[in-house]
Amino acid sequence: RLYDSVEPRVMDEDMLKLAVGEQGPQEEAGQLARQEGILFKDVVSLRLDFQNILRIDSLWQFENLRKLQLDNNIIEKIEGLEHLVHLVWLDLSFNNIEAIEGLDTLVNLEDLSLFNNRIAKIDSLDALVKLQVLSLGNNQIGNMMNIIYLRRFKDLRSLSLSGNPIAESEDYKMFIYAYLPDLVYLDFRRIDDHMKELAESKHQYSIDELKHRESLIQARLDDELARQVELEKHKAAFVEHLNGSFLFDSMYTEDVEGNKLAYLPGVGELLQGYKDKFVIICLNIFEYGLKQQEKRKLELDTFNECVKEAIQENQEQGKHRIAEFEEKHLLSLNAIREESDLTNIEVRIVEYGEDITELFNVLMTLEMQLVEQLEETINMFERNIMDLVALFIENVQSLMAQCRDLENHHHEKLLEISINTLEKILKGELDEDLPDDLRALFVDKDTIVNAVGASHDIHLLKIDNREDELVTRTNSWCTHLVDMIHKDEIMRNRRRVKEINQYIDHIQNELDNLECGDVID
Repeated sequence: RLYDSVEPRVMDEDMLKLAVGEQGPQEEAGQLARQEGILFKDVVSLRLDFQNILRIDSLWQFENLRKLQLDNNIIEKIEGLEHLVHLVWLDLSFNNIEAIEGLDTLVNLEDLSLFNNRIAKIDSLDALVKLQVLSLGNNQIGNMMNIIYLRRFKDLRSLSLSGNPIAESEDYKMFIYAYLPDLVYLDFRRIDDHMKELAESKHQYSIDELKHRESLIQARLDDELARQVELEKHKAAFVEHLNGSFLFDSMYTEDVEGNKLAYLPGVGELLQGYKDKFVIICLNIFEYGLKQQEKRKLELDTFNECVKEAIQENQEQGKHRIAEFEEKHLLSLNAIREESDLTNIEVRIVEYGEDITELFNVLMTLEMQLVEQLEETINMFERNIMDLVALFIENVQSLMAQCRDLENHHHEKLLEISINTLEKILKGELDEDLPDDLRALFVDKDTIVNAVGASHDIHLLKIDNREDELVTRTNSWCTHLVDMIHKDEIMRNRRRVKEINQYIDHIQNELDNLECGDVID
């Protein structure tokens, strides 16, 4: 659409309030809503068509919006929708949009209309995994390969592409029938099953090849997902990347001098032996970490089960006492209502009030017993989990010390080889050729000692940092877990006390609302 005589508009607070007010409840309900103020977060459907809107903006407050109508405007770019994560239906037809973008957070979108825009390519819809209806008619899509992109949307049932250059292709419909076999409607017409079979037969060879490529891609994605799941498991045990040579290799990533010295005669063999022993220790840390993680998980699962059982048992006792009371409660109220003597009424009311107080005391006593029981359970769990963590850290630090011992031994041997090489160079007895950058280190003893020392320092720093990271994360996890358990128990207790008070207030109000005149009557 070209710009109308009306000036282009940008969404603002006033426009949105007006639209919500006009589309909301009318008459008395509408007046009440306007008096109390319009809360954008409560709006689930919003229509902003024919407003000459140039730019989408100010919609972040509509966090629960499910349907948004923005058709027949002059919008040039899809933007400002990132907060509308609950959106199910979006109409952006009859605008000036040139590219599909800005939809990455709309994971619940099922129906999308971009009819009559300036779009030339179908892409950037990956996040719309629930997409069922897609309208892209009257655009500028000219490459039939765009159809293949839509194969990833397994729930897509209706597609509109008429009015695009690709729709003029002789094979347009048969191609879509073949490559999108789950599609039910194309250009608002139901697809005939017989035509689907003919299309599949016609394109069978190409589709078989495509399916093969897709299966390979899916296999790689599955492998990557499996690796990510495995990595998260290792992270939970605080031993990620210790099941191989990652830590050892990282020591040499930034070690310029060490990489030069690796070319010294005899160092290659020394380095390989060092690496083999170092990796074995890392594997020991890794395997030990996974075992300890299982122990911590078992401890936590056992604790949660104990807490669950204690709460359920306590709740059953409370329910039993409430059931007994409510059975008596109905009898007491009826007895008061049927009593004609005022003195007897007052006696019964006093007795019933005492029953309410007794029930309150019983329920609060049960809750206090549960609090004490859970406090003891939590304290026991806290001791156990802290002991497990302390033992884990102690043993990991012992293994890391072995890594440092290996590094110190390697440093001594490397220094020894370097000094011997320097002496041979000075005497002119070195038979092997050395790379120029390595030979440049052998000008005097201080230079070579400093080079070997710099390499050593980098290695020790890497080992120390990995150990510190493991210890810090493990302790933080333990502290956070224990804190959350204590906070959860405090919140549980507050909720329960509030429930008891609300229930007691309710039955007390029933008693208070019995008026003597009504009772006597």
